[in-house]
Amino acid sequence: MDVTLDVRFRKTLGDFSLDVSWQAGCEIVVLFGPSGAGKSLTFQALAGLVTPDEGRIRLGEALLFDSESGVNRPAREREVGYLFQHYALYPHMSARDNIRFAHPHPGSPEAARELDALLQRFHLEEVAGQFPRALSGGQRQRVALARALMRRPRWLLLDEPLSAVDLAVRRRIRAELKQLQRTLAIPMVLITHDLGEALAMADHLVIYDGGRVVQAGTPSAILQNPENSVIAEWAGSALVHGERVFSF
Repeated sequence: MDVTLDVRFRKTLGDFSLDVSWQAGCEIVVLFGPSGAGKSLTFQALAGLVTPDEGRIRLGEALLFDSESGVNRPAREREVGYLFQHYALYPHMSARDNIRFAHPHPGSPEAARELDALLQRFHLEEVAGQFPRALSGGQRQRVALARALMRRPRWLLLDEPLSAVDLAVRRRIRAELKQLQRTLAIPMVLITHDLGEALAMADHLVIYDGGRVVQAGTPSAILQNPENSVIAEWAGSALVHGERVFSF
């Protein structure tokens, strides 16, 4: 595997200790596991919102965090597009203005051109003037994703991006996210509590439990060779029931 993202760090918050190590290429990485396993804390560390106690986070040739050399790039310099779980759209801004606001120079002609392209890409032209409260879950999700891309990111972090939409919309957005990652050719890291979603989305699956990575690899490799009894139970359910599997 051509490693694009190298994640190895430790962080203790109160009684919880996170100690994780995983690598990924230019692909869709899914972090899966129960609530409280450390997935969201990992995202915060990746994005620069939380500082690990020790370790290293590297994106390509760029060191984002390294405790030994004292490197800790602030969030604004990590070139990351972050899609929050509940989208975090500004309620007083239209869909268009939510997206435009993320551009480094939002008033520029360049920003206007990129905004038009994103509205077209995500089929948002007809709702661009509406406020978030008037949008459907799927439309809010697309606005938030367009806003993340307006930052010109080198990688994307998506925190449970499909939790607020129904199954039919979820399946369509899965396909759109996969196509987007292939088109942009950047790492896309996604959190989910739903094993069916994890298996459907992941090129590389990282399973968390109790602040540790308990197994990582392709979904097919994990299904065929689960490394402990809990993962074996998940895998067995996935093989029998398809998408009707564990959702934490």
